Amino acid sequence: MSERLDETPVNIADGIFFTMPPVLRRGEVPAIHRESLMIAATELLASEGYRGVGVREITARARVSRAGFYAAFDDKDACVFAAYERFIEAYLSTLQLDLVAARAVHVEFESLGAAARKCRRADTTRLAALMRDAQAAISDTPPAPLSDHIGSVDAVRDLVSDALDQSAAPELLSLLPVMSLWTTRLLALKR
Repeated sequence: MSERLDETPVNIADGIFFTMPPVLRRGEVPAIHRESLMIAATELLASEGYRGVGVREITARARVSRAGFYAAFDDKDACVFAAYERFIEAYLSTLQLDLVAARAVHVEFESLGAAARKCRRADTTRLAALMRDAQAAISDTPPAPLSDHIGSVDAVRDLVSDALDQSAAPELLSLLPVMSLWTTRLLALKR
């Protein structure tokens, strides 16, 4: 190795051949692992179904050790439910970003009459059928009837509509705990 005259450290040109990873503060690695595990679980559930996915597959896809998995979640179900809650949180957060559009769709759309109600029923039934099919894929027991799933979708919609109707600036994320708990209980998913 040749001797250098300048003793200042030599650094790569970031982003050319290598990208310097960010300096992580204490506690950030577990949060990154948790996020990676939820992403992996969601992707695997979508492609393989609940029964085709285990902790081993989730950790392999997320590139997180089993110890890292169990530091973040008690079991596979806890990981799946955390991902589900993230979905509901994202839905509510998106609505919160534009309360005018949320109010128009969730509250005022009904005033368009029979055609609007027919459209809403068709959309509700389509979403409920997707939920029923997802439940069938993740459970060893037969799924709840379609009517139960329709009730679940309607309950979520009604909670959002009521909040939008009762306040000019509702905090929709405050609905997350009750929505998550209620829908999982209604659909008899293990919690």
